[in-house]
Amino acid sequence: MKSIVSYSAVLTSSRFVGFVAVMALAALPALGAGSAKQLVQKNSDPSITVYNQGVELMLAKKFPEAQAKFEQAVKENPRFAEAHNNLGYTLRKQGAANYQKSLEHYDTAIGLKPKLAEAYMYRGVLYIEMGRKSDAEADLAALQKLSPRLAKELAEVIQTGKEEDRFYGLASKISG
Repeated sequence: MKSIVSYSAVLTSSRFVGFVAVMALAALPALGAGSAKQLVQKNSDPSITVYNQGVELMLAKKFPEAQAKFEQAVKENPRFAEAHNNLGYTLRKQGAANYQKSLEHYDTAIGLKPKLAEAYMYRGVLYIEMGRKSDAEADLAALQKLSPRLAKELAEVIQTGKEEDRFYGLASKISG
């Protein structure tokens, strides 16, 4: 005896499989935040190579050169939250004249990826440097839920008023 499956049942099943595949792919970018030395998987974005060059320059403390790479990365991909975060960092490290632009990039990174803990960390540091302690404390509250390790570092900056010369809140390199 032959079993007959209706066309609509097959179509419904294939739509469900397609939906699951799309949801799995959509979750991949959420894996993108981490330490500056950690590699993250992300493919087919031409801005990744430029971004990774920026990370290398940033780690070498060549902030103007790194800034140029991150600017290129966000020009190619305006929704690249990690590039906005690191651009904010490189701008901030070049002095108070860049603070407002740095803040805009941290805000953009958080707007694009609200769970990007690194952006809250360094926006909080920027707020301290700008004399906006209550804003830094608000970022600390958000950070305590996202990354207790980074929250501890930001709490120390809030308490002491100064940042250690270590890379805590940098977005990671990405393998493509």
